[in-house]
Order: sequence, then structure tokens, then C-alpha cells
Amino acid sequence: MPTIVLTTEIPASPQACFAASLSVDAHTASMRRSGERAVAGVTSGVMGPGDTVTWRARHFGVPFRMTSRISAHDAPHWFVDEQVAGPFRRWWHEHRFEATPGGTRMTDTVEFAAPAGPLGRLVERLVLTRYMTRLLHSRNAWLASALAPRA
Repeated sequence: MPTIVLTTEIPASPQACFAASLSVDAHTASMRRSGERAVAGVTSGVMGPGDTVTWRARHFGVPFRMTSRISAHDAPHWFVDEQVAGPFRRWWHEHRFEATPGGTRMTDTVEFAAPAGPLGRLVERLVLTRYMTRLLHSRNAWLASALAPRA
């Protein structure tokens, strides 16, 4: 099963990073390219423990729906979102926030598995891991920019 670990330095407090990472509106803005939008559950504002959101998006030209739940939550240090329905056999995403002299070190750890057995594992290796890593990089760059102090 692929695991992606990505660390991003953000010039904002852990509290601000934590809240922005749980914001449905920030997620929608950061994923504009794929047309990702919340269609059920919490559809705007900041999510909390046990909340669910259903996303609709288009990736690889194919429409997807995914429902995830905030399954663990310790503000402002970490939270986990997990797929409860959707395209993956498994999707588990841990978000950690650590105060640094310059702001926050945000660490994403994602474990995922595609459906379809051996074919899905091949797609994970050839396409999905790289694609998901780029998506996370893009989202985190958006968060860092949105939370950066304005001069």
C-alpha cells in the first residue's frame, strides 16, 4: 500500500494551519483545478470531530464522489480524515502541526489503496502515487500562500 509523507513549512501559527486544513471552503479553493466541491455533509466552514463531507470532483477526466470523516482530532496538533465511501479501497490522511520559529511544520501522511486488485496496484505505482503527491503539494502551497502574512 502506498504511503506519502509530505512536510510543508507554513508562516502561520499551528492554530491557523489546523483550522485552514479543516476548512471546507479552503479545500474547495485550493482544489479549484479539479472542480472539487462539497455536495453533502459539512459543505462550508470548519469541520470537527466526527463530521463528514462528500466531495465531487473530476480527476483524469472522470467524475468521482468521496465521503470522508474526521475520525481523530486533537486541536491544534493533528487530525485524521478517512474515506467512508468512494473510489479508494483505503484512504487515510493524517495531518500534523508542529510549532517552529518561523510558524508551523505541517506533515501530511497519506495511506491509500486503489480498488481492482493487481491492476489497482499497478495503477498506484504508475500513476496514482505521483498524482496524489502533486495534488498534496499544490494544496499545501495554496495553504502556505493563503496563510502567509501580507506586507
